[in-house]
Amino acid sequence: MTGHPTELSYASGTATTPLLGDTIGSNLDRTTAAHPEREALVDAPSGRRWTYAQFTADVDQLARGLLARGISRGDRVGIWAVNCPEWLLVQYATARIGAVMVNINPAYRTHELAYVLRQSGVRMLIASTEYKTSDYRAMAREVAGECPRLAETVHIGTPGWDELAAAGDAVGEDELRAAEALLSCDDPVNIQYTSGTTGFPKGATLSHHNILNNGYFVGELLGYTEQDRVCLPVPFYHCFGMVMGNLAATSHGACVVIPAPSFEPAASLKAVQDERCTSLYGVPTMFIAELGLPDFASYDLSSLRTGIMAGSPCPVEVMKRVVAEMHMAEVAICYGMTETSPVSTQTRTDDDLERRTATVGRVLPHLEVKVVDPGTGVTLPRGAAGELCTRGYSVMLGYWEEPERTAEVIDAGRWMHTGDLAVMREDGYLAITGRIKDMIIRGGENVYPREIEEFLYTHPKISDVQVVGVPDERYGEEILACVIPHDQGDPPTRDEIAAFCAGRLAHYKIPRHLRVMAEFPMTVSGKVRKVELRQEASGGGPA
Repeated sequence: MTGHPTELSYASGTATTPLLGDTIGSNLDRTTAAHPEREALVDAPSGRRWTYAQFTADVDQLARGLLARGISRGDRVGIWAVNCPEWLLVQYATARIGAVMVNINPAYRTHELAYVLRQSGVRMLIASTEYKTSDYRAMAREVAGECPRLAETVHIGTPGWDELAAAGDAVGEDELRAAEALLSCDDPVNIQYTSGTTGFPKGATLSHHNILNNGYFVGELLGYTEQDRVCLPVPFYHCFGMVMGNLAATSHGACVVIPAPSFEPAASLKAVQDERCTSLYGVPTMFIAELGLPDFASYDLSSLRTGIMAGSPCPVEVMKRVVAEMHMAEVAICYGMTETSPVSTQTRTDDDLERRTATVGRVLPHLEVKVVDPGTGVTLPRGAAGELCTRGYSVMLGYWEEPERTAEVIDAGRWMHTGDLAVMREDGYLAITGRIKDMIIRGGENVYPREIEEFLYTHPKISDVQVVGVPDERYGEEILACVIPHDQGDPPTRDEIAAFCAGRLAHYKIPRHLRVMAEFPMTVSGKVRKVELRQEASGGGPA
């Protein structure tokens, strides 16, 4: 790269390592043949453990059970469960026979569950029994009548689950291999529902090739080998857990460690300590919660070297503490979306603090990225803000049975339009400046919330902050800062924030409104739902 000022905001990821051409099942076999006695999976809550040989044997037993129940290539199998070993068994068993696993958020209630089961045509639902306030058995019974294609529901940890696995005894190894021989790596293997800002969620349909390669190259950039042990407090029903976590690990012979059914900061650190994990994943709020534990210093985290922080921008101070106090010198920032399997850009293990906090890294091997004018689609010069687009093996097959909605985001050149505003720097690193629809236009000035958020993170009273635009008669939009204070009893005032910003931010960037909150509304993947913050503020007026 010349660094010439007219250089365009385009980059392609070169690689000496070729793409994988196998299916998820054959890739698991390759790992198991190389490392049969290494641990593949540890479930900290129950103490259960699997070597690769044991894990693959259990995957194959479940795969034969699915075949015995009439599930075959292309059939949809729903998984509606919290993090547990059975989740991985279902993930790899469905892939083994070419069934399409449909991820269902465990927070879904009956209305959402029924929609997803119907829209994807799920034939078999595999679900938890209950967790916290969710009674999965009761909800599954309630919607069964609305889902004509749903033939069977199996609950994990019940006799029904044991019977499903035992049914595999009636299916021979040769029958399983014959089913697997029919598969192509370009077959769909997974449907993940992404929350649209309007209307029903869309089912991003991903192939073996999409997610196996994405997990593999994320793992490559983290330097994974069979020596690594990956602690996953992030949900499996999202790409963060099942692709960047599970597939990155199994494609390298590493071990997956489940600390708890859902995120618990103390359980995560205890699992790292007890299992000598080398890698830990989370969204920034998870790392903030872990660092904030009163007994944080008592955990031995010296085995850690790497991990992934993704989902939303990482505050500089948090990143400093993660590197220094959690021993994660090689922690990576990843950026992506479900529709791109998910990761498009990633920081490298030797990147400095500035690149890990001001950018989301550079393009992954075998992928392309560009920043375009949202109006014309023309690629912009480096340094100019526009819409980020990505192309390559990672782009989904499409939204399940929704060609029109697919065509709205994937253009004729197979570029995925992310809807994110980004700037490509001279060094090829990308900074995400917000969503196109998050950009605030105040009195004709384009205001990017991320810049104001980063500045307000440095305020001594502010623990977390989100900035959104709210309607204003005079300026079109005004700026609202939603803050979570360090101390709910002593939150910052609007005047304090204005004084803090004065002389350091342009006047039009200073928040006009303030709302003090205890927590932010979150999406399933750990992103703050800014659309909800805007709606609440616009409906009731900012506090």
